[in-house]
Amino acid sequence: MACAGIFPLIHTGRPWMAFYMFPYPSTMGLWPQFRSPLIWDVFAVSTYGTVSLIFWFVGLIPDLATLRDHAVKKPAQIIYGMLSMGWRGSARHWHRYQSAYLLLAGLATPLVLSVHTVVSFDFAIAIVPGWHTTIFPPYFVAGAIYSGFAMVLTIAIPLRKVYGLEDFITMGHLDNMAKVMLATGLIVAYGYFFEMFLSLYSGNKFDVFLVEQRLHGPYAPFYYALILCNILLPQLLWSYRLRHNVAFLFFMSIVVNVGMWLERFVIVVISLTRDFVPSAWGRYWPTFWDWATLIGTIGMFVALLFLFVRVLPAISIAEMRELVAETSEDKK
Repeated sequence: MACAGIFPLIHTGRPWMAFYMFPYPSTMGLWPQFRSPLIWDVFAVSTYGTVSLIFWFVGLIPDLATLRDHAVKKPAQIIYGMLSMGWRGSARHWHRYQSAYLLLAGLATPLVLSVHTVVSFDFAIAIVPGWHTTIFPPYFVAGAIYSGFAMVLTIAIPLRKVYGLEDFITMGHLDNMAKVMLATGLIVAYGYFFEMFLSLYSGNKFDVFLVEQRLHGPYAPFYYALILCNILLPQLLWSYRLRHNVAFLFFMSIVVNVGMWLERFVIVVISLTRDFVPSAWGRYWPTFWDWATLIGTIGMFVALLFLFVRVLPAISIAEMRELVAETSEDKK
């Protein structure tokens, strides 16, 4: 979310004017243009970010209290004490915690659908060939879940190995994530097929031309790499043996992440470099600043991840205690 929030600022072209997108008290009578998908992005991403942050923090409260009780240094005791908000583990605290956590989980689930649907509207309401299509909302939601689970595997597998978390992140968890990747990958493949089918079936010469450009144009290798990474190679996950091979799962998560990046590249670049007017055609290749923005967001993400693992529990202590208690009861 921290990285995603940067991009609407860049997309405005004048990020120093980004405050125009918020409904602040304007004496000049200048208000946001609510027909612009950039405004929809601001509200969708900020709502999603707020709920996600609260959900994340509420889930950490019992663990923060544990860290407070076990902290040795005075600054750590003060910081964890403030963050744990007076948690004492009483029955009343647990009841309110579980009610709030369940409520936030219920709110976050439809927000996942709404935020990626709104992001797809950025493209779908435009008249650019390849963007103006009704299949984008479900296609983007499935793609977000697909790449999201791939990223979870990319993060979880190295952490699992380095920190010795095999007893907590089991092969069962990895196998289930691989199955979700396979299922959402099939939905994404369906989206690719129907995107091409509808372009050809419509008979619209601009849409047909876009399909030809994807298959035979200057960026065709990127499109074929996209098909390989997002559709063909993930079919190997049908194999039970490969789904239980940790090294292969890590490799496949990298492949899917690369494929989803290529999907964005294909959607944006091929549609914009070959539009309605041939005099406006051009070729695009990332500049130094394009690469710097991409690498910078990856660096920002990795830095925040390492900070989280360093100062907060990577796996919920309270949930592990519940699991141990339930297992002990079952054995009795």
